[in-house]
Amino acid sequence: MDYSSRFSSSLDGRRLVLILGSLYILIAIGRAAVHAMSGTPLIPIFVITIFIGGSGLVLLVGGYRLPVTEVHPRFYSTIAKWCFVGIGTMFVFLTLYHVQPDTSIVEPNRLVPILTGFSAVAGFGIGTNAAKAKTNAFELERQNRKLKQIQDQLEESNKRLEKSNKRLEQFAYAASHDLQEPLRMVSSYLQLIERRYSDEFDEDGREFLEYAISGSERMSSMIEGLLKYSRVDTRGKPLEPVDLDTVLSESLQDLELQIEESNATIEAVALPRVKGDANQLHQLFQNLISNGIEYSGNEPPQIDISAERNGEEWIISVHDRGIGIDSDAQDQIFEVFQRLHSHEEHVGSGIGLALCRRIVERHGGKIWVESEPGEGSTFVFTLPAVTNRKATRNSPPSA
Repeated sequence: MDYSSRFSSSLDGRRLVLILGSLYILIAIGRAAVHAMSGTPLIPIFVITIFIGGSGLVLLVGGYRLPVTEVHPRFYSTIAKWCFVGIGTMFVFLTLYHVQPDTSIVEPNRLVPILTGFSAVAGFGIGTNAAKAKTNAFELERQNRKLKQIQDQLEESNKRLEKSNKRLEQFAYAASHDLQEPLRMVSSYLQLIERRYSDEFDEDGREFLEYAISGSERMSSMIEGLLKYSRVDTRGKPLEPVDLDTVLSESLQDLELQIEESNATIEAVALPRVKGDANQLHQLFQNLISNGIEYSGNEPPQIDISAERNGEEWIISVHDRGIGIDSDAQDQIFEVFQRLHSHEEHVGSGIGLALCRRIVERHGGKIWVESEPGEGSTFVFTLPAVTNRKATRNSPPSA
């Protein structure tokens, strides 16, 4: 830092600007009073007073308003420094001009304060711009430091999250294994009782036994679904180019029995290639199509699958013509174990759509539903596009 900067910083840059402004106003007033008493005409006095006092007023008002500008207080000294640089430069210029042969400054008591005042105002303008630039650089550096801190915090949070996910997976595996074993034993013995002794039960006894067997099967399905849900992130494969036509065809093969029993019709356009995990996308399509079949109502299920490119992603739609979903429940259905219907009305573990959302989010996409009661439902989700798409497309799968 040079001498002028140290000087202006030590005295508070804003205060120096205010002192300079006040000084030029006092010079203007004092000079006007002296010349008025000496009989100088009023018009020259007025003009010179305006020139000198005007510069002082600009400095005074500018210094007063500094706190409401974009300039950081630590850079007020930069503005003061440039004011003094302007004054000093003008003094040097006038001195050099005065010492030249055959030249001299006419009425220096008038010319010097006018020109140095103008120079101080010019310095104030230059200094303000320089201070704003320094302020912007300072704020940028501060924001970078904050971002660095946030980045470090995020990295630390990610590490903790990874550890938490691993613990969650271990817990889910242990819980599912430990729960499945006694549950399988209970279910096996219940089925054994049904085969051997059901004839000895009355109607109520057989009904109670059926409830017990059905409950154990539902519990087993829920535990299995919860295990899949917990492993979406930790057991997923790396995302790579995947042909959705192939994924859909394999999903329909797994659903062949359900499709035949319900007399369902599934129609799809030629689907794109996306960046994804083929196994998880298989599960995604299987859950959504099975869901559409289950909630088709009294008519044979009709499901239409389409795709639309939107920038760097594909928007995939799975539309059914079933019973629809009330608007108040459209967020609820993507939560774990949130069901809109009883097990007697519709089978299911209550995890299917929650699993769908977790799969889509793992792929960096979003999933939502557009539906009206009685008008069917359209489940829409986004997946990252693959730029080098295949030149030819397969025929759309159907069933």
